[in-house]
Amino acid sequence: MAQTPIPEEYLDLFEKRTFAHVATLTEDDDPHVTPVWIDYDADANRVLVNTERGRRKERNVARDPSVGISMTDPDDPYRHLSIIGEVTAVTTDGAREHADELAGRYTGTPEYPSEIRTERVLLKIRPTEVF
Repeated sequence: MAQTPIPEEYLDLFEKRTFAHVATLTEDDDPHVTPVWIDYDADANRVLVNTERGRRKERNVARDPSVGISMTDPDDPYRHLSIIGEVTAVTTDGAREHADELAGRYTGTPEYPSEIRTERVLLKIRPTEVF
């Protein structure tokens, strides 16, 4: 499947407190949409979603890696980015540290503020279409 980089003029959305909505498919092929903190690894061209092991989105992408992502600029609600992509990796490598980095951006705290009951995982998403 082809891959599409995030346009340079939208990279700032991954540097501020932009909330995204990630859509996955349930076992019944129903959409499941959840708000998330979002990040981007420009070198690998992967959108990053950090979640906890066993959450519904993590279970859904284990079965079907297709995802949709929508994000709106917190400073301009008429500026937005939509991504269709595929989860290419689900990993615990660096996931806990990444959660702390995101907490710094989104909450201003040095550590992820909620109790972690299982373990953190990173969903690495290859964008195939960007709107």
